[in-house]
Formats: sequence, structure tokens, C-alpha cells
Amino acid sequence: MERATHWNQVYTKKTEREVSWFEALPEVSLAMLDAAGMTAETCVLDVGGGDSRLIDALTARGLDCLAVLDVSGAALDRARARLGPLAQVPLWIEADVTADWALKPMDIWHDRAVFHFLIAAGERERYKAHLLTTLRPGGTAIIATFSPEGPEKCSGLPVQRYSPQSLSAELGPAFELRESRPHVHTTPWGSTQAFQYSRLYRHQ
Repeated sequence: MERATHWNQVYTKKTEREVSWFEALPEVSLAMLDAAGMTAETCVLDVGGGDSRLIDALTARGLDCLAVLDVSGAALDRARARLGPLAQVPLWIEADVTADWALKPMDIWHDRAVFHFLIAAGERERYKAHLLTTLRPGGTAIIATFSPEGPEKCSGLPVQRYSPQSLSAELGPAFELRESRPHVHTTPWGSTQAFQYSRLYRHQ
């Protein structure tokens, strides 16, 4: 509940362009999704999607097997309002990724900047349990975190920074690192944040 309260306050008090993670077009995420073989028939879960514009891009491409999970109902409300009639396409899940929720098996698990907030080992274990339950064997996990050169905090909260190799080791032998990309994100006010994006294959 504390996490939900924190993020609901953020999305209630700040506009879309007043948060550091804003991207008008999530180019790296889309490139990684394309590299994973995404088609109009692919089922994609956006973990911590909030009011990210990734869902706009995916619906514009004609995908209709989509889900967005976020702890903040305020963020999901903003995304639904922006999408208008297209908001009927995705399944919206208001939940903490480490709490109780369920979804049918999906082809791609996409997470931009949720996993690095999970400081406690128990939370990471619950995240990984959902990942294994939700991502089908042969599917792809795309996970972006702050890199070792990135910030130590975001939105006032501590983060755990990862290299592609340390992230792969954390996820365990069920996953194989297929691609990684460094990315320097520029915030709306011009500062920069070092990310790493990893594309991992879930073994059959």
C-alpha cells in the first residue's frame, strides 16, 4: 500500500512531462520488441506501464492482445483517458507486480524501470515467480534498469542498478541473455540517466 500511495501521489501531482521517465516515443523499447519478433498477433504485457506511451504505439500497430500492469490507478486512468476509444483494447491491471495478480501466458514481458526498485530479495523472488508464471516458454523478457553508471535513486526511492550480466544472473538459468543495449535517457528538463536494456529468452 505504501508503494501505491507513493506512485498515486506522483501521478496526481505531476503532469506527464514533469516526470523524469517521460518518453514521447519509446524508441528503444520498440526496437527491442521488434528484435523479439513482435507481430500484430503477439501478446505483450507492459509491467509498470503507468501512463507510458508504449501502449499507444502498440495499439497503433494493430496489436490487440495487450495488458498493462501498474501499482498506480491514477497512472492507468491517465493512460486510459489519453487512449480514448482505444483504451478498450488493453487489459488494465492495477496491482503491485510483487503482489497477487494473474494473467494468461504472454509472449513478451516488457518492464522499463520497475525491477530496479525492488531492493528486497523477497520482492525480487515474487517478481521472478510472476515472470515465470506469466511469460510462456520460448517467450521474451525485455527489462530496462538503471545501469551501474545510472542514478542511485528515482522519485526519491532507492534503486538497485544492474549490468546486463548481473541482471541475467539475477533472473537465473531459465533465461538466456540475447541482446543488451546501453541507453542514455534525457529527462524533460535536460538531465541524463544511464540505462541498460536487456532482451532475454525464456528457455523451452
